[in-house]
Amino acid sequence: MGNPVFITGDIARQVFDWRDAVAALQAVYAQPFGPGACPPRIVAQQGPSWLRALPSNPPGCRYFGAKLMGAAMNVAQPSVDYVIVLFDRETSRIAGFLDANLVTAYRTAATSASAFDKLAPHKPLRLGVIGSGLEASMHTRAFSAMRDLEEVAVYSTTPARREAFAQKLSDELGLPVRPAATPQEAVGDADIVLTAARSHDETPILFADWLPEKAMVVSIGSTIPQQREIDASVIARADLIVCDMLEEVLHETGDMLAAVANGIDVSSRAISLNDLMNGSASDRVAAAQRPMFKSVGGGVQDVVVGGAILDRAIAAGLAAPLPFQFEGKAL
Repeated sequence: MGNPVFITGDIARQVFDWRDAVAALQAVYAQPFGPGACPPRIVAQQGPSWLRALPSNPPGCRYFGAKLMGAAMNVAQPSVDYVIVLFDRETSRIAGFLDANLVTAYRTAATSASAFDKLAPHKPLRLGVIGSGLEASMHTRAFSAMRDLEEVAVYSTTPARREAFAQKLSDELGLPVRPAATPQEAVGDADIVLTAARSHDETPILFADWLPEKAMVVSIGSTIPQQREIDASVIARADLIVCDMLEEVLHETGDMLAAVANGIDVSSRAISLNDLMNGSASDRVAAAQRPMFKSVGGGVQDVVVGGAILDRAIAAGLAAPLPFQFEGKAL
């Protein structure tokens, strides 16, 4: 039995594959989850310091484990470190640790792409992006791995950032990516609309009357009650809402809480990502004209994508063994 290994962000970047990650997520979400397989996130807070844990024991997966992140906000330059700890079912021991900053962006975009692959039409698509940060760029890469994109239009509030985004992604993906002067211009003729940027004052950044009749919306920016990204009108417009963590999306995100406060029946049009993948909602999916995918992130995504990266790094001889073993305790 070897020592546990450590996977740096640079190693993750070298071995990561979008299609591999999407296939792994689709396979796991297609299986039935036991009641304790993916519990809600846990937050421990004392004064200005906090720790968040996202545990998961996903079915049909070699690994189980958790992502931990924490910060002390009273230091001169606070920052957040992320780590994924993976246990191996075959040995009952810790298999590895992953620097999870980059992996978090990979898993978020790969999860959206796993839903996108089931909901988006099989034809060249126009993608409208609001946001120009890491998540926006990762999602553009993920979507381009699953479908042909005939054009990408991007808007963010800083012209230099949206122009840099357009240049970088155009060069990297070989796609026509253009900066848009307004969010309406970015989404006005899109087949798929991605929102990956909350406003500083938490006012919505996307409204239903900007959208083409049958555009699909992917929203990832509102993950707690205090955050807003899309207007309630966008949720009212959707005839199917696929949620990665159904209860958390419906009851713990600012966008859904605002929609409910506006009298919108959200629950009746919502299904889980498991329902999408296992086919139990196939009739509703087939009938949907204006689907939405709403993500808050979950430990199952960290474990599944982290495990795929761990396996690829080991196979490539890039995983760094740590100079120790845990003592362990016999059960």
